[in-house]
Amino acid sequence: MENLSVCDENSEDRLNTDIECSTPGAESLDYSRTISEISTYSEQSSSDEPLNLGWPVSKLAARASPLLRKLGMKQHMTKVLGLKSCDGEASNSDIELMRERFSKLLLGEDMSGSGKGVCTAVAISNAITNLYATIFGQCWRLEPLSQEKKAMWRREMDCLLSVCDYIVELCPSLQTLPDGTSLEVMESRPRSDIYINLPALEKLDMMLLEILDSFQSTEFWYVDEGNQSPSPRISSSFRRVIHRNNEKWWLPIPCVPDYGLNEKSRKDLQKKRECASQIHKAAMAINASILAEMSIPDSYLASLPKSGRMSIGDSIYRYMSTTDKFSPEYILDCLDITSEHEALELADRVEAAVYVWRRKANMNNPKSSWDIVKDLMADGDKNVTLASRAESLLLCLKQRYPGLSQTTLDSSKIQYNRDVGQAILESYSRVLESLAFSIVSWINDVLYIDGSVKKQ
Repeated sequence: MENLSVCDENSEDRLNTDIECSTPGAESLDYSRTISEISTYSEQSSSDEPLNLGWPVSKLAARASPLLRKLGMKQHMTKVLGLKSCDGEASNSDIELMRERFSKLLLGEDMSGSGKGVCTAVAISNAITNLYATIFGQCWRLEPLSQEKKAMWRREMDCLLSVCDYIVELCPSLQTLPDGTSLEVMESRPRSDIYINLPALEKLDMMLLEILDSFQSTEFWYVDEGNQSPSPRISSSFRRVIHRNNEKWWLPIPCVPDYGLNEKSRKDLQKKRECASQIHKAAMAINASILAEMSIPDSYLASLPKSGRMSIGDSIYRYMSTTDKFSPEYILDCLDITSEHEALELADRVEAAVYVWRRKANMNNPKSSWDIVKDLMADGDKNVTLASRAESLLLCLKQRYPGLSQTTLDSSKIQYNRDVGQAILESYSRVLESLAFSIVSWINDVLYIDGSVKKQ
């Protein structure tokens, strides 16, 4: 790693003195620990020289290169905190606040300092999840996000995602010297999964915020269900559907004029719903691909039942093993799933059966008897078929219930994951998937109210 000159900001006489130090590389990320609390650091300064890693950081994301000099970091904090002082320096209280947040991140959610905190990957994943809950946890309406929350979201996410600037891989490349000689050198490049998925997620993030910003002035409005005071804004449509969401009584009720929305507004809502739905599918696909790449924890494999039949039950197993033309939609139609809890429980059992049958299909028997070999081949083909059918059933279940929570396997993968890059991509795609799903649900609520009013 290239040695850098570190400048001491306390004395002008020492600014020209170079102090050589080794900057941490991609493999040294494991030493740092983060915390899930909300941090206050923000965008990086573009005035400092970027670190030359052999590839343009701007292609990966619209973020400046990380700042590594003490003087540059102090200038960076001044811009982050938005301070305006006569001497151009951040106040001591704000610097102490920044230092406190960094310290908590390094402790890995363990304030005792005993080294029992969570690993870096889990801490960053928790930080992104908690940041989303802080910014969007109380958003239940189709309205623009406040400037303060929007700035906080971009500021915090920019710092959390900046970790990806250091996650690189070395690839051989040819370099031509001035004398015309070609030399093969190792060049730093962003890791392939981050290079592909992170710009896509940032684009989806921007599109979702643009959708919310587009609801500046609308024909519909919201009223809290507990608001019984007479008001000209409470139309008859509100009174007719006031008990529509008995399970979530705290959510505000959308209201439309007595004659309903005009055709232009309705088409605009449908167009935005389709856009948010496509974003939801894209984020879900990225999240599923990242989770598929994560290794399965040994604790989950140890907890699997002895047979797939025991996991899914006799009725489902009988249909899956005896039917020539398997239809997962038919199974779900026959099952009486009345709540998300039941759907999640079924997903856990089906997913466990998938890995039980996969493990049995990959088992090797040391005996060489031809009859035993034929039996193993028959059982292996049967296990492969059952595992494939269980996978299609699980996929159909997740498509039918898109708001389904994480399965036990997914939670275990996130909990025991040690790859920082995968943790960032998984948590970022998961929160964007949740936001897109919420926007689609909110638009559906408005269209439902509009449809019920026009039917009257």
